[in-house]
Amino acid sequence: MAAETNRPSDKMWGGRFAEATAASVEAFSASIQYDARLYRYDIMGSMAHARMLARQGLITNEERDAILRGLTEIEAEIDRGEFVFKPELEDIHMNIEKALTDRIGAAGAKLHTARSRNDQVNLDFRLYLRDEADALDALLANVQRAFARQARKHLGAVMPGYTHLQRAQPVLLSHHLLAYVEMFQRDRDRLTDCRRRIDIMPLGAAAMAGTGLPIDRHWVAAELKFAAITANSMDTTGDRDFALETLFCLNLIQVHLSRLAEELVLWSTKEFDFARIGDRYCTGSSIMPQKKNPDIPELIRGKTGRVTGALMALLMTVKGLPLTYNRDLQEDKEQVFDALDTVKASLAITAELLDHTEFKTERLRAATGGGFMTATDLADYLVRRNLPFRQAHGVVGRIVALCQDRDCELADLPLAELQQFSALIEADVFDVLTVEGSVDSRLSAGGTSRVRVEETLAGVERFLGIPS
Repeated sequence: MAAETNRPSDKMWGGRFAEATAASVEAFSASIQYDARLYRYDIMGSMAHARMLARQGLITNEERDAILRGLTEIEAEIDRGEFVFKPELEDIHMNIEKALTDRIGAAGAKLHTARSRNDQVNLDFRLYLRDEADALDALLANVQRAFARQARKHLGAVMPGYTHLQRAQPVLLSHHLLAYVEMFQRDRDRLTDCRRRIDIMPLGAAAMAGTGLPIDRHWVAAELKFAAITANSMDTTGDRDFALETLFCLNLIQVHLSRLAEELVLWSTKEFDFARIGDRYCTGSSIMPQKKNPDIPELIRGKTGRVTGALMALLMTVKGLPLTYNRDLQEDKEQVFDALDTVKASLAITAELLDHTEFKTERLRAATGGGFMTATDLADYLVRRNLPFRQAHGVVGRIVALCQDRDCELADLPLAELQQFSALIEADVFDVLTVEGSVDSRLSAGGTSRVRVEETLAGVERFLGIPS
């Protein structure tokens, strides 16, 4: 059983308490073990706050200078790994404030003038997530560049495109790869939009009602390079929408990585044999000497549940909270930190993996030889001769049925037999029944023809700063 005493609380907030906090409560409620990573942002926010307090005449310039000097020294100690974090001080804010007060005396005790930990943690979290959004954007761009490099390397290679995991129509491998560039660009766009809502300065909301002291919130926002300040003090201290939105963005990124991972797992099987992942990014079996396992894609796929779990956990934390701040919100950072670490690691290893993956173009080309993948081209051929598409669809369906019975492909049928299904079919039909003819005919914007893919790839390379 935890020991308790009747001595008064020695906490920095403990003036109205007659007893010390139980050791079990300290252990259960401490967050310093994970929110220590916010130290740089806590110090950054405190420095801006101290400068503002001096500008407003709430502390002297001498006190401001002592605070800034003390915080600089504390940051350097943490950077060197020399600072001792104390769990009994609960969180990063109290650890730094106590160290500052011990170091410079009464001036340190004035730093918390006109602020609460409620708006302070909101500020730290926003500063942190703003930087993390920029780091994520850079990682996403690296993944896009890896796809663009592979697309350029394999420009002209054909492969089967799939729907329902069934061979559908021939496409360029580069077109397939560039589809992921678009996917990850949407992730980047979402992050940019999310960052806009992160980039709003909360300090000055204090505990939940604002402050009666003459602070200048706009000055602090400008000092910390925020685009705006929050408009309602009650909403500010209870708001974690920006954290939830970040988690949602992280979820979509990880889901997109999982889709890619699934394809790499499938493509590296003997059944598909479309891709070979470099040995340094695979592992073997402890019992089967022949095995080469795509563990990295499998782990990326598996970690998706972890990231989704973080979003679900924070949604459940927030869903029943009345205004304004509640201690439940302490549970926000672990979820976000873990999801960020997971997604950033997944993005970094994916970019490496893609650069060390070989796409087997001959095997991909051979796979286009079955499955009647030029059937739609034959239907389009008939449409260009003024046959309604639904009728053309029916004609080609009957031709496919005949080919299935004979175990042959569309181009294997003699012209005379094709003409029995439609008099509109002429000798030039065989031009559209080739894989290359099918691919090159897809000239619509965003299509898989080489002309369109080259245009798209050139635009992607310009956007990503890849030399031509």
